[in-house]
Amino acid sequence: MFFILSKILAFLIAPYTWVFFGVLFLLKKLWQTPYKKWMLGLTIFMYVISNSFLVDEVVRAWEYSDHDIYLKNTKYDLAIVLGGMGRIDERQHRFDFGYSGDRLFQTLELYYKKRVRKLLITGGSGSIRKPQHREAAYIKKYLEAIAIPDSNIIIENDSKNTYENAIFTKRILDSIQFKGSILLVTSSFHMRRSLAIFEKAGYKNITPYVTNKITGLRKFEFDYCFIPNVEAIFSLNLILHEVIGYITYKAKGYL
Repeated sequence: MFFILSKILAFLIAPYTWVFFGVLFLLKKLWQTPYKKWMLGLTIFMYVISNSFLVDEVVRAWEYSDHDIYLKNTKYDLAIVLGGMGRIDERQHRFDFGYSGDRLFQTLELYYKKRVRKLLITGGSGSIRKPQHREAAYIKKYLEAIAIPDSNIIIENDSKNTYENAIFTKRILDSIQFKGSILLVTSSFHMRRSLAIFEKAGYKNITPYVTNKITGLRKFEFDYCFIPNVEAIFSLNLILHEVIGYITYKAKGYL
């Protein structure tokens, strides 16, 4: 009973719930006015973009599948881990991993299982105001702190986007005449664009490995199928960002 009540309470205290019920209230008030169609359209729109089941179907169509590389025993000479995994804590001079930190943690498991020999972290500063705060450099400190030898870590910390990730990293690999197998690691929603960019940049023998997947097996639970959830909007935003990014990069000839 407590579990059910906690679920109900979590739904009721969510700000999006207040907004949604506020729109429903306005719809009722304006039902007999010329604004009825507009409010009805807004209500339906807000419901659709916050419906977990419907949004997951959209996400599922875009999300990249890596054919369950995790369950196989294939070994790779290098794992390229794309940045965008969190933020720099200026007060403590450390890196705080966020939603996409799964990119690194999944790779570390493969490293310790000896399925990956070396790690290459690519990602510079995403800040206009503080360009000196480079993500890859901070993540290298983290890797060294958990006893990964410096000889097994390569960083590229000048790139500011996925295209530069691919181009700048290739310069490093070409400079050391790297010819081995590569595991490309990034989030499932980001892989479609990333893999296309890396392949266009001339990478050979590269295998995609997706992390922090948004969707899983289809569920048909009541709250998942019918109750609005703001997390669905977050997922939809990620996918729309990627779709626009893919189209933009395609127009620029990056993929």
